Amino acid sequence: MKYSYQAEKFSTARSCLMLPHARGEATSIAGAFHECSLGLHDLDEKGLMDSVLHDDAKALIRELRKIMSTEGLKDPNKVGLYTVKAESLSYEERLRLSHIIDELNFWFRESD
Repeated sequence: MKYSYQAEKFSTARSCLMLPHARGEATSIAGAFHECSLGLHDLDEKGLMDSVLHDDAKALIRELRKIMSTEGLKDPNKVGLYTVKAESLSYEERLRLSHIIDELNFWFRESD
């Protein structure tokens, strides 16, 4: 299985998290969320998430989806739910997010 699209999306997500954050850290994290969702959507569309991914990658993806979840959030200021979510992340969650994206970027690149 080729993962070039996922490798590209997670590489871009990783770049979003690098300094400086010209429009603010929350906007950068929201951009990373968007890139990750694009890469994961393609896997979901092809029905490959459970069938071909290594268990370690699946565990990271589950954790990433939990961090990215916008369930129950409201966006009264119309900044986007990913930005609202990014603003609510703790320091530890931001560190973990960065680590997960880095690990998945490496995994998809090496598995391509």
